[in-house]
Amino acid sequence: MVEAGVFGPDDRVELIEGEIIDMAPIGNPHASVVDRLTMLLAPRVANRAIVRVQSHVAFRSLKSRPEPDVILLKPRADFYRASAPAADDIFLLIEVMDTSADYDRRRKAPLYARAGVGELWLVDVPARLIEVHRDPGDTGYRDVRTRRGDDTVTPEVFPDLTLGLPEILG
Repeated sequence: MVEAGVFGPDDRVELIEGEIIDMAPIGNPHASVVDRLTMLLAPRVANRAIVRVQSHVAFRSLKSRPEPDVILLKPRADFYRASAPAADDIFLLIEVMDTSADYDRRRKAPLYARAGVGELWLVDVPARLIEVHRDPGDTGYRDVRTRRGDDTVTPEVFPDLTLGLPEILG
């Protein structure tokens, strides 16, 4: 649609279950947390994962092409040039929520579960918490745990990588 001129290259939209959704502009608190996550994750996963920031994944069966904030992807020699990452390419998907918390919890989290994304973190910037979602199913994630304060989070696939909430949220 960008190539056809329907959308400009800087338009912030994503395809969710066949519907084109306008995305909210990214504010400073949101951008800061995305930058922190990128700086914290990239050196710690080194050659074990690709850190993708604010780019798309494709869930064709669900007619969806969301653009999560941070994704840890399985390494691939072509860096996903030939095709977009799908659910089984994802180690960890992270959505940072500043003004989009309701939408991300009610619409995107169930979508990610139905797609089969094994682990999702919802980083709620204003509430200063992280929800860790695991064990995806048809109606959502069956294991959801909330981390607050000085708690830590560890991706299931990288048990040696532990991040403190103060590091992430600033």
